[in-house]
Amino acid sequence: MNASSCGDDRGSLPRKRLREDYGGIVEDVDDDGASSSSPRDGARKMEIRGIFTSLLLLDEQEEEEERKLEAAAREERRDLQANHSKKTKAMMDYRSNLENFYTKAEEIDHVRWKKFRAGTGAIAGAVVCREVAKKEGRRGRRGLGGGVSGGEPGQHRRLWVKDRSKAWWDECNRPEFPEEMFKKAFRMGKSTFDVICEELNSVIAKEDTTLRSAIPVRQRVAVCIWRLATGEPLRLVSKRFGLGISTCHKLVLEVCSAIRTVLMPKYLQWPHEESIRAVKDEFESVSGIPNVVGSMYTTHIPIIAPKISVAAYFNKRHTERNQKTSYSITLQGVVDRKGIFTDVCIGWPGSMPDDAVLEKSALYQRASGDHLKGVWIVGNTGYPLLDWLLVPYTQQHLTWTQHAFNEKIGEVQKVAREAFARLKGRWSCLQKRTEVKLQDLPVVLGACCVLHNICEMKGEEMDEELKVELVDDEMIPEAALRSATSMKARDAIAHNLLHHGLAGTAFLQ
Repeated sequence: MNASSCGDDRGSLPRKRLREDYGGIVEDVDDDGASSSSPRDGARKMEIRGIFTSLLLLDEQEEEEERKLEAAAREERRDLQANHSKKTKAMMDYRSNLENFYTKAEEIDHVRWKKFRAGTGAIAGAVVCREVAKKEGRRGRRGLGGGVSGGEPGQHRRLWVKDRSKAWWDECNRPEFPEEMFKKAFRMGKSTFDVICEELNSVIAKEDTTLRSAIPVRQRVAVCIWRLATGEPLRLVSKRFGLGISTCHKLVLEVCSAIRTVLMPKYLQWPHEESIRAVKDEFESVSGIPNVVGSMYTTHIPIIAPKISVAAYFNKRHTERNQKTSYSITLQGVVDRKGIFTDVCIGWPGSMPDDAVLEKSALYQRASGDHLKGVWIVGNTGYPLLDWLLVPYTQQHLTWTQHAFNEKIGEVQKVAREAFARLKGRWSCLQKRTEVKLQDLPVVLGACCVLHNICEMKGEEMDEELKVELVDDEMIPEAALRSATSMKARDAIAHNLLHHGLAGTAFLQ
């Protein structure tokens, strides 16, 4: 390629160029490259033009090479990211399969041990009965033969039980055991623990038998509370308290059932008429919104994949976030200003959105019967706006009044979020997949809510290290606005909040 052809390709160059453009060397040149002075000067100008054309071509080649290198680098990064995602998913699947394998293995071992214990117990019982019968027969023969009539009473036989160490529990049960260590282990002080034991004593107390001594009430309650507080597997609970694995499992369910039967009607109930006014005043002092009697929230509790209706319990949002197959059940709750549960709905499958769980709850049925007329329960954007359920504005372009309303309603919703965070932080079994069967989970979760209320009422503070961050997705319902009356009422509340100076301060700072 010569200089003249390059000059033709770049026909956009101006007709005349000034000498200053080329450092004072090139003189005025017309379109065909002819010099206005001598032929020698024209040759020099052509050489210079050829040099600049070559430089331009080199620059274009370098830019093209850089673009190719960048494209190759981007493609390599995409390949690396894709490989990393595949490896991560494979690792997570492997871990999930491994966990399921060990869980099934533990279940099989548990069933085998249970059958072995049952067989051993039957054999031991038969042996004991035969020995007792022989002894009684010998006594009768001695009496008939004129032997000693007042022989020594026979010793009580005991069913053979594996000797396990109860040193840890015996240490915790001592009166001089430090209060702080006790609270760290059981999430409550000794006085609160004693109150629970006293109220459950009549229901869970057992009597000694000729085969074995009954487990004391305090130990029964301790097994259950420690299991709920730590979420540790039953084999570790067994080692802590010196009891069998099946015995610990049975104790947890028995005590949870007793808590739900005896303590729930006393410590978890909807506020009475005389106490509703106090609840309204407490919420209004926080948000400025009148007639609020509760703050509602729904969280998910992880579970092991059930054997039936697996798709119903599949939690798609948690699976996508954690890159690990997740199954869950829901826990919907309403709390008062102090974070105490006043209503719970437990056990619906994790695939259901918050509004669907709400429609299945007893709270929704009570509200449909006008039992919540004239009061508000505050929820998040996952719930619809109803005549008794107040939720934030969700449209894209909000007015200042609507922003101010959302700011204040967020303070009420914060009460429920913090209460659920304390619930999960205090009872760690709610943070991990549990060994409890699906049909028994509502009883266990209900017991956790009752124990949470007892701790809150007794002023039991939770350690900072136990606090957790809730991760629950809020999906806006398809029909988010279901009541024209409530829409007008919400607009009136938002107007009053802003124009009475009760909201909107965050936008002025």
